[in-house]
Amino acid sequence: MTAAAQHISIRDLKSIDDLTQLKTVEKEVWGMAEDDTVPLTLAIALKAAGNILVGAFDNKDKLVGFAFGFLGREHGQTTIHSHLLAVLDAYRHLDLGSRLKQAQRERAMSMGIREMTWTYDPLQSRNAHFNFSKLGVISDTYKTDFYGPETSSVLHRNGTDRLWVRWMLNSRRVRDRLEGKSTNARAETLDAMRLLAPLVRFDPSGKPAKSDLSESLARQRVSIEIPGDILEVERTDMGLAREWREATRWAFQGSLKAGFLVTEFCRSIRGQQGPGAYLLQQGTVAEFIPEV
Repeated sequence: MTAAAQHISIRDLKSIDDLTQLKTVEKEVWGMAEDDTVPLTLAIALKAAGNILVGAFDNKDKLVGFAFGFLGREHGQTTIHSHLLAVLDAYRHLDLGSRLKQAQRERAMSMGIREMTWTYDPLQSRNAHFNFSKLGVISDTYKTDFYGPETSSVLHRNGTDRLWVRWMLNSRRVRDRLEGKSTNARAETLDAMRLLAPLVRFDPSGKPAKSDLSESLARQRVSIEIPGDILEVERTDMGLAREWREATRWAFQGSLKAGFLVTEFCRSIRGQQGPGAYLLQQGTVAEFIPEV
């Protein structure tokens, strides 16, 4: 941990002042309007009812990041759905997202909870790397326009499609990722990517190119490529960004319906300038993670 990171403490949000600071962070990170932020009264009630709200605080007790999850019910068991994770831009180099996620995990496991879920935009390569490579999530569910066609956030102008990811808190896969023991798995993933014909690939013009769906899904593994920085694409060519949304939506929906799981993500498969890519494999969650 760096010296700067040591000055950041991770603790539960406890007071009304702590909870009041949530709005400030939400607005700065996502550019949200007041109506889309978590109401203070709701945050107070959720905290009192036993839900998980953890924050990253600087040495002046300023909230610089937080993770918020609430109790849910899926697959016949109680889960935590981690609805929000935010870190102020000036603090993102301190690995606070990982520290907040691990704090959530510790609190959930102490409650006897075995699984945490959340959603994220599958076109966001940085988040995909964090979720799959560092945390070890998997996904078998794609949500189209989960929050509606758009929200007040400047980050939600290209639809709000989401992957619903599952984090098996005490599985070997997750423990290995958190302990940094994923080197072999990463090498195997890269090898697999090089041998696959992507269901959606990044063509030389920067546009998404589709492969034949039935032919691709006849294999045991498929891949789906995405741009390295979709936010830059959105800033320069929203029409192209929407093409990527439509193409990847088609690919994820088709492959997940056919019995594939999203299991890995590689930031780059063609060097520094290349696109990132998801690896999907045939099978069920229980087959892939026996501890479920």
